[in-house]
Amino acid sequence: MSDEQPEPPVEVLQAVPAQPEEQEAAPTSQETITEPAKLLRIATMVRELLDETRQASLDEAGRKRLADVYQRSVGELSEVLSEDLREELDSLAPPMEGVPTESEIRIAQAQLVGWLEGLFHGIQAAMFSQQAAARSQFEELRRRGLLAQNPQEEQPPPDGPQRGGQYL
Repeated sequence: MSDEQPEPPVEVLQAVPAQPEEQEAAPTSQETITEPAKLLRIATMVRELLDETRQASLDEAGRKRLADVYQRSVGELSEVLSEDLREELDSLAPPMEGVPTESEIRIAQAQLVGWLEGLFHGIQAAMFSQQAAARSQFEELRRRGLLAQNPQEEQPPPDGPQRGGQYL
């Protein structure tokens, strides 16, 4: 993996309505993901593990191995998340102690998969919101540009809208 170029961080921003420049915007958290490809690989692996464990009965050695893989996955995920997302993950995925039961490991994996899916939905929503805001800004600039080219269309006549002359 050392040959790969680091990926640019992906910011997960909350949609915030535009505020006039006079008002000071409230500070927002900077939820970022430094390696999106790694996040996707780990999420896919965790989902596959959950599917496999649903279909198999695990002995003690299998449960111990699965708990180790789970802990390592959570640790790897933590490395690519910003501090606020890392804290959220840590609160949802506390370390497993001893050899977990099949139920404990399945619940922990399902919870992790659910959190990751929520994270992905949040990323999609943020991207959609950013695209909509960019489209709106583009349309506003385009409208202003057209009005700048035709300034007479921008201002209504002083005595109200003009009407066509009377026809006989």
